[in-house]
Amino acid sequence: MNQMMLLDLTRHSLMVALELALPVLLVSLIVGVMVSLFQAVTQIQEMTLTFVPKVLAITAALVILGPWMLALIVNFTSGLFLAVPGMLQNK
Repeated sequence: MNQMMLLDLTRHSLMVALELALPVLLVSLIVGVMVSLFQAVTQIQEMTLTFVPKVLAITAALVILGPWMLALIVNFTSGLFLAVPGMLQNK
C-alpha cells in the first residue's frame, strides 16, 4: 500500500462519513432554528422544548433515509473488503 492509495482511501472514508452525517445534522439544524424562532416569538424559554422536536425529526429522517444510508455504508465496506487484496499486493 503506497501513500497515494492511503490518501485516496482516507478521502473516500471522510466523504462517506460526511454523506452519512450531513442529512441528520441538517435536519437537526433546521428544526433547532424553527424551535428557536418559535421560542423568540412566543417568549417561551423552556429548555426541554428543543429536545422533543429534534428527536422526532431526526427519528423521522432516519426512518426515511435509513435504507439509503445503510446501502451507502454497505457499498463502501464491501468495496473496501474487495480492494484489500489489491492493496496488499502493491507494496
